[in-house]
Amino acid sequence: MNRTLGGLTTRGRSFVAAGVTAIVCAFVLGERDLLRAGTLVLALPLLSAAVVARTRYRLACARRLDPPRLPVGQEARVRLRLENVSRLPSGLLMVEDQVPYALGGRARFVIDQIESNEARELGYRIRAEVRGRYRVGPLTVRLADPFGLVELVRSFSLTDRLTVTPQVVALPPGGVPGGRIDGGDSPAHAPAGAGEDDVTPREYRHGDDLRRVHWRSTARRGELMVRREEQHRRSTGTLFLDTRRAAHAGEGPASGFEQAVSIAASVGVHVSRSGVGLRLVTDAGAALPASASFPGALLDHLAAVRPSSTRSLAPGLAAMGAGRDSDGPVVAVLGALEAQEARTLAASRRGGSPHVAILVDPLGDARTRRAAGVLRAAGWRVMTVRSAAELAAVWAADREVEEPASSTEGGVR
Repeated sequence: MNRTLGGLTTRGRSFVAAGVTAIVCAFVLGERDLLRAGTLVLALPLLSAAVVARTRYRLACARRLDPPRLPVGQEARVRLRLENVSRLPSGLLMVEDQVPYALGGRARFVIDQIESNEARELGYRIRAEVRGRYRVGPLTVRLADPFGLVELVRSFSLTDRLTVTPQVVALPPGGVPGGRIDGGDSPAHAPAGAGEDDVTPREYRHGDDLRRVHWRSTARRGELMVRREEQHRRSTGTLFLDTRRAAHAGEGPASGFEQAVSIAASVGVHVSRSGVGLRLVTDAGAALPASASFPGALLDHLAAVRPSSTRSLAPGLAAMGAGRDSDGPVVAVLGALEAQEARTLAASRRGGSPHVAILVDPLGDARTRRAAGVLRAAGWRVMTVRSAAELAAVWAADREVEEPASSTEGGVR
């Protein structure tokens, strides 16, 4: 009750002060009518406080985000359900949902009254302009009596998480420049000149296709034998993201770092959907393993990635070289590189798999031109972009240069 009395408004405190004063004066002056009036004035805010206190603990709240995960620049709808589960109707309610400033700030509503066992549906929209993971809520309800004498605040503990993923730029169809256009699956190599006698059969299992029965082995073994299924191997590549703070210029959504994150998300989603497995590595080391759910996991991871204080690419390059398939593509999204860093990265190229470096250079740094030359000399395909918006055009131009060369080469053969 003490906490409830602490919610008295200025009007409520004035009523209490006037009631106490009238009661004291009634005893001093011996006025019974003044005592009655003072008691009534004092009782009114106390009764209002009791009613509000009873209602305060009988409200239920639910929230739903639609959708709970969305890209930068899109809107989500927040739906609130506030239910009065007490036997008494509520008074005036001022509802406020805590929303981060980056999503638009607080959402406020005024509800006249909610009857017993009645629910009210509220809704508002939030727009995500900056990627990240945001907490929406808790909901705060200010309860007031009809006379405006008491106002109490209740804060629910329920919160929800909104994940805002980086912007994904649609890239032209096809895989990584310099790599196969197909999905990247390749059958396991069979011995040269292998014939039917060289097929390694296995025992028949329930459900096997009878068209795969190997009759010669069946006659030899005396039991039904079938040909083994052709084993397919899926190439696994690497997506490397340079998150070093010192390598990226600018601040805010237009900064080099934010553009690099958006480019990494675009490339990762595009290459994964083309059928090539990918894993994510940053300058700090391995971040995400290759998996069937890589595109979604990548976007969720990049939603929360922040610039690192790492000064060297060495930990990331070591992780990139560890366990890498020789036929998997490598795509590195990089900021500014010093000469030694460019040489170290260039030397990390292994095998005949395509190696693509995307240099993010919003300011036209001279170091970028030098690094591009070093990487090209080592066999890397290099793209230089100022922002993620340029990626699709540069990616398409690189493929157009590649395709005529491939056609000419095929004609010579």
